[in-house]
Amino acid sequence: MTPEEKAQHIVARMFDNDPFSQWLGIERLEVGPGRCILRMQVRGEMLNGFRIAHGGISYSLADSALAFASNSRGKHALSVETSISHTLPLREGDILTATATEDHLSQRIGLYRVEVKNQNGELTALFKGVVYRKNTDWEV
Repeated sequence: MTPEEKAQHIVARMFDNDPFSQWLGIERLEVGPGRCILRMQVRGEMLNGFRIAHGGISYSLADSALAFASNSRGKHALSVETSISHTLPLREGDILTATATEDHLSQRIGLYRVEVKNQNGELTALFKGVVYRKNTDWEV
């Protein structure tokens, strides 16, 4: 099994057991070792009292991208620190694309950056995540 196939298998398994990511309506566009691109659409039930998306929506999309990217190399990985900066408001109907990239990887720690952009390619949020990589391997 190639590293690409392994990553896709792991992420498919994770996604199949992730009802929250499914509720978000996440679509997996690209998965590979240490990277992941996801897409979703903002729905009416995701809006807050200002009629813009609750901040947790873009955070959750980015967090799913982090989870998939950081586990894709075959080790169980858990987030230990995350942060997000929201740069533009999101409205009902917006299409969000989250691109997770691996900035640093050691045996125990991984550092990831997730850019969330809207359908116009505008940066709507920047998410950073640190994960702890356990000794446990994903079975493939």
